Amino acid sequence: MAHHLAQINIGRILGPIDGPVMAEFVANLDRINAMADTAPGFVWRLQSEQGNATSIKVYEDDMLLINMSLWESIEALHKYVYYTAHVEYVRRRREWFEKLTIPYTTLWWVPAGHIPTPQEAKERLEWLHENGATPYAFTFKERFTVEEMLRYEMLEPLGG
Repeated sequence: MAHHLAQINIGRILGPIDGPVMAEFVANLDRINAMADTAPGFVWRLQSEQGNATSIKVYEDDMLLINMSLWESIEALHKYVYYTAHVEYVRRRREWFEKLTIPYTTLWWVPAGHIPTPQEAKERLEWLHENGATPYAFTFKERFTVEEMLRYEMLEPLGG
């Protein structure tokens, strides 16, 4: 069975989404999202009717934004994040987002055709925070293959 790489990243914004602190970030969302949509290996991203996810609330904190996407491979996502114009916004993250003391991004494998829900993604991020990187929820720095995930699920059903 084929699998895709799911990712979630969250960030607590430094000001209202329609305020001056976030203006440059918001002004570039359509361009950066369009770049993702056409990137090699891109499968899907969470978005509202406006074409982004800034209005989708998963947490009680209205200042906490969520971003989710699916990719054909870790390499495809890594190339998009760190080797396109997107990296400029990664480097400038502190201009728009608070420094979080908990993990703010996680990766996991899903069967091809499965679209993870924001709640599922939130649970994976919480798992990473509570358990560290495992085949159930991991990071770019501590990666796991689909095969490792399948073996892990046999040993630890439903991630633990």
